[in-house]
Amino acid sequence: MEEAGGSISFADYMDLALFAPQLGYYSAGANQFGSDGDFTTAPESSPLFARCVARQVGEVLTALGGGDICEFGAGFATLAVDLLENLAAIDCLPRRYLIIERSPALRERQRKYLASRAPDAVARVSWHDELPGDFCGVVLANEVLDAMPVHRFRVHSSGLRECRVGWQDGGFGWIEADCSGSALARHVDTVLQGLDHALPEGYVSECAPARQDFVGSIGACLKRGMVLLFDYGYARAEYYHPQRSGGTLRCFYRHRAHDDPLILTGLQDISVHVDFTGIAEAAFAAGLDVAGYTTQAEFLLATGLLDACRGVDATSRRHAELTAQIRRLTLPGEMGEAVKVLALGRDYEGALTGFSTRDLRYRL
Repeated sequence: MEEAGGSISFADYMDLALFAPQLGYYSAGANQFGSDGDFTTAPESSPLFARCVARQVGEVLTALGGGDICEFGAGFATLAVDLLENLAAIDCLPRRYLIIERSPALRERQRKYLASRAPDAVARVSWHDELPGDFCGVVLANEVLDAMPVHRFRVHSSGLRECRVGWQDGGFGWIEADCSGSALARHVDTVLQGLDHALPEGYVSECAPARQDFVGSIGACLKRGMVLLFDYGYARAEYYHPQRSGGTLRCFYRHRAHDDPLILTGLQDISVHVDFTGIAEAAFAAGLDVAGYTTQAEFLLATGLLDACRGVDATSRRHAELTAQIRRLTLPGEMGEAVKVLALGRDYEGALTGFSTRDLRYRL
């Protein structure tokens, strides 16, 4: 921090807190996911999630005449294992299953889990640092964008101010700096130009150029196929709503949420919602088509989520378990409405069943 003039951008702080080798939240080897961790994602919440995703992925691979799957940020490989199992059941396995994972600790966990749960599929799986060129198939990213580093800013009468991180009184603290005329200010101005409302004095929020760069990198490598992005977020007008004056940043520790990222550094998850309008703009700039946008609930229901209960005795314990899983995946109070699904494609003319019942692209 001294070399940086006494403070660093929040984006740099977030990246270090989550991914610093051996010290970052995702690099230290601790349990992050599931009941024993700090938060639960859809794949850990229920295998029904992978079953539905498999139907959409299978539909795309069939229309393409085959292809590969690439998953960014595979967690403990729960989705990978369940997805391969479901694709095998419908005779639609990919040629290869690629995993892009920054964390060496998570790579090792993924290898062990795949070897124990899906030994027959291990030969198809490989780990990479980036998406290979001329990729044909399906790219998946479940709750990956929300972990990418963001910049924080505050609206001030004298101009935009950047919320940076410094060392104060034995701990991390916020330091505001004028950023008028900077690349960050230009980016924020571009983001906010399309809003039909002004942001009030003192308004704090985030912007994430790294996410747009991520989409651009996929666009540079995808030759033919579909990208499916699952994440918490909003269209831009809702993301930067005047009443959302503190931003969307949230931290998770032992399944408790709070909004202070400067404590428990390296021990807690830091998550920031996604501006899906910005992702769509980046996709267009990269030559990708925005093929669909909907909620997780609508996507899963369209791909047969309720089929799991067919033929199951409504008075049985199994039916009660399935019903509870369906509720967690779809109810507005859970992740059903908060998580959105965005489909980006290139040279794909097949069906997208997951977006057939409620396409929300008009909101972008």
